[in-house]
Amino acid sequence: MKYILIAVTIILILFTLTKKETDIQALATQDTILAFGDSLTYGHGTAPAKSYPSLLSSLTGLKVINAGVNGETSQDGVVRLPRLLEDPSIKLMILCFGGNDILQKRSMSSLKKNLKTMIQLAKNKKINVLLISVPNISLFGLSALALYEKIAEEENVPLVNGMLADILSNPTLKSDQIHPNALGYKQMAKKIYESLKENGWLN
Repeated sequence: MKYILIAVTIILILFTLTKKETDIQALATQDTILAFGDSLTYGHGTAPAKSYPSLLSSLTGLKVINAGVNGETSQDGVVRLPRLLEDPSIKLMILCFGGNDILQKRSMSSLKKNLKTMIQLAKNKKINVLLISVPNISLFGLSALALYEKIAEEENVPLVNGMLADILSNPTLKSDQIHPNALGYKQMAKKIYESLKENGWLN
């Protein structure tokens, strides 16, 4: 009986510690969201005001920094991110990288390492992370990359999975084979907004 009580106590302690690590605080009006990524974040294929970060700002009423750069790989992101994270008002980073790594046939292990590094850089600044999965694009169409689910699980961060694959599979929502159009970015903003609410960042 004594050992059972000890085991139960240890489990309760571990559960409490884990819960503290995964607690998400609702964003306040003065908080900033950093949308960090490549052309999908920048809004290639539409006007700046119709990019997903701009639309997400309108939906949330919060400041959303569009830190997307056309053509960047995840390695470029690792180099660029630290300076951006110096802004103390940033409380959440939406991370969407991988498309250019895939197109350039870069190592998936390197992509995973770079994504994890960016997540850890944010965590070190007490910034929460929402990860966006990018589909594998080939001559045979779109396919899911389990890599993003593994990263989300290993880093204990929420994941928006399958959103881009759905958008880019719909001809009415894309400007070319790898970028949404204005309607597609509107869908991105809506899905991300819903995820922010589901995960407790928005009331």
